[in-house]
Amino acid sequence: MVITGTTRLLGVIGDPIAHSLSPVMHNAALAELGIDAVYVAFPVASGGLEAAIAGFAATGVKGFSVTIPHKQSIVPLLTELTVEAQAVGAVNTVWRTERGWAGTNTDVAGFIAPLKARLDWSGKTALVLGNGGAARAVVAGCGQLGFAAVEVVGRNLEKLTNFEQSWANSPLHQSLTIHGWDSLSARLPNADLLVNTTPIGMHTTAKQAPLTAQDLDLLPDHALVYDLIYTPRPTHLLALAAQRGLSVIDGLEMLVQQGATALEIWLQRPAPVATMRQALIDWLGTTSA
Repeated sequence: MVITGTTRLLGVIGDPIAHSLSPVMHNAALAELGIDAVYVAFPVASGGLEAAIAGFAATGVKGFSVTIPHKQSIVPLLTELTVEAQAVGAVNTVWRTERGWAGTNTDVAGFIAPLKARLDWSGKTALVLGNGGAARAVVAGCGQLGFAAVEVVGRNLEKLTNFEQSWANSPLHQSLTIHGWDSLSARLPNADLLVNTTPIGMHTTAKQAPLTAQDLDLLPDHALVYDLIYTPRPTHLLALAAQRGLSVIDGLEMLVQQGATALEIWLQRPAPVATMRQALIDWLGTTSA
């Protein structure tokens, strides 16, 4: 595509952000739709968040995606939140309105998309590793899928306590429990679904996993392991789980579905989901060759 003075600007903010594949799928979608816009990855450190979005407003950025570590810290800087964003307490999609920046969370829809067709999750137990913004979307998604119990495991007890308390006024609070990492071995045998929301296994930690092969041996044979990380593919965690004979899902479809929903918000028209998915598959196939 040719970028001109009329080209509209979209993007994604995060730190780190160089690994992001969002530009791959979004620019493929914009080209498919014939829209004069470009989607760019912006490295924004924690201390520069407020200045960054002020700059976006000044330069006419139409909207942007939000990833680690900004999904929760951006909330106070927005003038409007959707019901989904309020329920999750984290934002991953932002757009400009006459009143300022508005935000929502499309991660919930993205998370549950590949799970819906698997089986009936009502009455099941989900074990969630991590307690950041992505974990909040997973908890909300598990609530929509009807899980009887959602157990969140983390290393920082203060953050875990704050995580639990933030759901106090939600119906999901009754099914939610928090646990320190030292109790992980006691939680694994009861998990029907294991979800990694931590960044362990991403880019600089690509050869690492939040769990060991010995940990995975504690899971029941029917358990499904879901890693929200989408590159490398497979992650080390999913490779270990597959060796154990467990069913696995990576974060690719979640990335596609949440991105498609965001694009529809920005453009006010349906997103070419198949084109977005294929662009990612082609890119990953090329880069891993």
